[in-house]
Amino acid sequence: MIRFLPLLLLVLYGLAMWHFSTWQLKRQLDGNSRRLRDSKLDPYLDRLAAALEVPEVPVHVYQIAPVNGLAAPDGRVFITEGFMEKYRAGEVTPEELTSVVAHELGHVALGHSRRRMIDFSGQNALRAVLMTVLGRFIPFLGVWIANMITTALAARLSQRDEFEADEFASALLIKAGIGTDPQVSLFRKLDALTKNAGQGVPAWLLTHPKTPRRIAAIEANAQRWSRTAP
Repeated sequence: MIRFLPLLLLVLYGLAMWHFSTWQLKRQLDGNSRRLRDSKLDPYLDRLAAALEVPEVPVHVYQIAPVNGLAAPDGRVFITEGFMEKYRAGEVTPEELTSVVAHELGHVALGHSRRRMIDFSGQNALRAVLMTVLGRFIPFLGVWIANMITTALAARLSQRDEFEADEFASALLIKAGIGTDPQVSLFRKLDALTKNAGQGVPAWLLTHPKTPRRIAAIEANAQRWSRTAP
């Protein structure tokens, strides 16, 4: 038991850090966000709510510049002010912004925040084991290799979550009568909207899948569902 104590302490430390970062994020969101109210967007959000059979889909605006959406660990959905600026400038349509909300609802519905906490703890444990083993046989380089392996694993798990949230969003948008076209059109302009974030980073180290792969998966799902529809 004593032999595994350092490993257990690392896992507990990882859990504590995750809870601290979650608490810190909640404070930032609470202090720097507002409820989204938009006459053009509200009807589309109402269609999402009807498809989900809930009274409403509350969305908040997180007042930061980057173009992004966010599913908070407490289940709230946020669109950044940067995204809203693109929307107000006409670079993003109401339907496209609704597809972002649907994607973030997918993260909430599929429990990705909770799953990432478990993944994060497991990655810390794996990193500790690899650093110990590889550091013994490959001094100096062992630590670097251990970090590279766990970073690649974290990216793969994150990409899995993104594909799942995309699939959920596609199904929800189809049920709401909006369809997947806005989802695809937004992805086709996403690199320009986000200033090509992630360009030059190896795909296996990216937290989000490459855009063409996401579009291909969305279109494949839509075609498969249309063939099986009564």
